[in-house]
Order: sequence, then C-alpha cells, then structure tokens
Amino acid sequence: MEAPIPGVVHSHASALQNPSQALSSLEEENTSFPAQNVPVFDNPFHIEDLLVFDDGTLQRIISCNGFGLSIEVLAIALHGAPNVLVERIKRVLPGSKSSHFMQEFHRQVMPEQIETASRDVLDRLFWELTYWKTPELYNELTEGEQLHPGIFKQLESDIRDKSVLDAGAGSGRASFECLRYGARLIYAVEPSPGLLRILQRKLAAHPYGQRVEALDGSFESLPLENGSVDTALSCSAFTAEPAQGGEAGLAEMQRVTKPGGKVVIIWPRIEDYEWLAQCGFQHVTLPVQQEMCVHFRSLESALLCARRFYARSERVARYILERQRPEVPFSVLGFNPPRDYCWLTVK
Repeated sequence: MEAPIPGVVHSHASALQNPSQALSSLEEENTSFPAQNVPVFDNPFHIEDLLVFDDGTLQRIISCNGFGLSIEVLAIALHGAPNVLVERIKRVLPGSKSSHFMQEFHRQVMPEQIETASRDVLDRLFWELTYWKTPELYNELTEGEQLHPGIFKQLESDIRDKSVLDAGAGSGRASFECLRYGARLIYAVEPSPGLLRILQRKLAAHPYGQRVEALDGSFESLPLENGSVDTALSCSAFTAEPAQGGEAGLAEMQRVTKPGGKVVIIWPRIEDYEWLAQCGFQHVTLPVQQEMCVHFRSLESALLCARRFYARSERVARYILERQRPEVPFSVLGFNPPRDYCWLTVK
C-alpha cells in the first residue's frame, strides 16, 4: 500500500527538483500543472465501488482523520447508493456516529449536492480505490519507479542475514530489493488484497520467494510480535498522515523492531522531513549523475498511466508522445525522485 496523496501520484508530493532541459522547454510552451490540491488524476470510480472494501477497511477509512471524510458529506454522497453499502457504513460506525449518519442520510438534498459530495469522497479515496479495484494498473505505475541504487547499498548491513519488515509493501518493490541484498526473512505487510495477490504471484516465480511472508495488515496494526525484526522499513508508503502511518504507525514499527534495530523510511515526502526530524530520524540524500526517470514497461503502459494518473497535467502525455519513449523524468511528473531515506535507531 504505497501511500496516497490527493492529486499527486503515490506519496510523491513535493516541489520540482533539478528540472531538466526538456521540462524547461515544456514550461516555455506554457503547460503548467494544476493548482496545488487540485487532483491531477482522472477518477473513474463510482460511489458503489466503496463496496470493494471489507468492513475493517471501511471502518478505518471513515474513522481516520487522514482521509478528511465528514459524516455529513459521506451521508450526502450515499444518496442513491446501493442499500447494502448504506447498511455496511451504518454497521461499521460506532453508535452515536451511526445515528448521526442516518439522520444526515435521510435529509433532503439537491442532486448537485449529491454529485459534489460523491466527487469529494471519491477523490479523497482515489488511491485506496486504486489499490483495491485496479491493483494491476497501480503495479504498472510503480514498477518503473526505480529507486536510487545507492539506497539499498547503504542499508545492506541492516538487511543482509537479517529479518526485515516491509510495511505497506504494495506489490513488493522494497521486498525484492531486500531479497537481492540478502535478507534472511522478510515480512511483507499490505492491506490491499489485490496488491497482495500480485506480490504472491511474483514471489512464486522468484527463486528465493520462500524467504518472504506476505501478510495482511496495516501500519496501525502490524501482525507481528514485539521485537520480531531487525529492521523495519517502508518504501514510499509511510507518511506523517494518520491514514498512512503517522504517530500510531511509527509506534507499531518501533514495537516490532528489536532494540538496536532500525526503522527506515525510504523516499519520504518532502513535507514530512520536519516531522521525521522531530521524531529523531536522520536524513540521507544521495547524489545523482543524471536526472532520474520513471521507466514504464511499454509506450502503451506509459500513456495509459499518464491518462489515468496525470490526466490534468497535459505535459506528461505530451512528453511521452513527442519522444515516443516509455520514460518520463520525475521533474516532468512534478515530484522528487526516489533518492533519499530517513532512519531511526530503536531503543
């Protein structure tokens, strides 16, 4: 579950960094990104798609401040939704909130209010729905985001012959790097059933896949005993937001890590740097010789991802079409490249 940021792909919400000559030429053409906090994705989901979530996930989404969903807006959005969804929402809410939800649900509202509320809910849950409804497409998006090779080289002493947690493992990007660098045992924890299935399929084809145990779980509820691992890491998934880790998630990662072990956050959001420093993390940024790019599996895949995840940023699709290559610099996408990490020693 590599964490969502409204309007920005994955957890890569940051200012442009080291823009390339290609980006400069596009800026001269007056192609700009949408205003901050305006979604750049094309949202194909409908309110009934919330049925894809199990009860535990629904409860987490509704109760977590990180998603910013109010009972009032949710109730309005569900006007006209299948009764089974309304009943499930009612069931997973605690008593007082459930009563408030039903009271709001039975209020008369205008059709435009329903449309506005539905769009708000779906945009806030775009990435969660992507993980659960279209995991294969999400896998296409992330598989080309190759990490700076120096990250795992520097972490090798914390991985080789060690037990490692990969929290928010997604389809296994960091887990397979841990295998490559000699981890003895890896717990890959991911809440999305679809991403877990993709991970399990990849592990079945890997010669050392038996070293990875794919587990259902979330940041705030890791399915491991105290002190289970030497190193706990999360790659482009953990953030300071409660919906994507936050204080509760950090406490869980520390709980399952042995004293003297490390918690490592790979590719953190720029806006989380201060929070991570306050929590005691050290920050490492690795140099690059040339600008880093996302390498999609094919031109078709690059255009598909651009038109879904960057629909309102015309420069991305234009860049791909002009060059007819499945590569896009991170600066053109609009976020910092995967070349840094933060680490904390567990006491």
